[in-house]
Amino acid sequence: MKLKTRSSPVSELPIRSARDIATWKTITIGTFADSLALRNELDGKGCSVGGQAAEILARPKFTVASEKTYLELVDLSAAQLGFTSDTVTLADVYASAQHLGLELAAAEVGPQLRLQYFDQPVGEFLTIGMDPIKTWSGEPVILNVANGGAGLILIGQDGRPEANVPVTTRFIFVRSHQPAASAEAVGSVAAILRP
Repeated sequence: MKLKTRSSPVSELPIRSARDIATWKTITIGTFADSLALRNELDGKGCSVGGQAAEILARPKFTVASEKTYLELVDLSAAQLGFTSDTVTLADVYASAQHLGLELAAAEVGPQLRLQYFDQPVGEFLTIGMDPIKTWSGEPVILNVANGGAGLILIGQDGRPEANVPVTTRFIFVRSHQPAASAEAVGSVAAILRP
């Protein structure tokens, strides 16, 4: 494996629409029969799996797609979503991304991205924008695809809506193939629906 560093920093300029963001990477999901086969592939390829990540991969709520599907992923920071404070809640990041027309990723995206991104630069941590899955003790966890310098790993992190993350945190969301609602359209619908 070759040491790779990020060639250029991600722009921190605020974005106004999902159309303003280039597709970062296209991955395939639905290529494994079940979550055990997916976990075995991670082990077989030498990808480490942290304790919380391993726990949620074993939970019944963690499922894999039944059909092979290509997904366009975008990579953006909370700062690019327009947040200017030092930290922001996970719920606010998700709401802002969805308002722009991005979608939360299926849980399978985390381990699939780990398997399809072997040239990840050292020091890069990518938080998967996904619905959290609860551990056996009830803690909501989301996934993070990382290369902390000791190798490629899939780890879990706090997935509570009120969890604070630095605005520099980089998130992976899925590009929707549905057109995003414009602010004018949302306002028009709201006006029509008012009593």
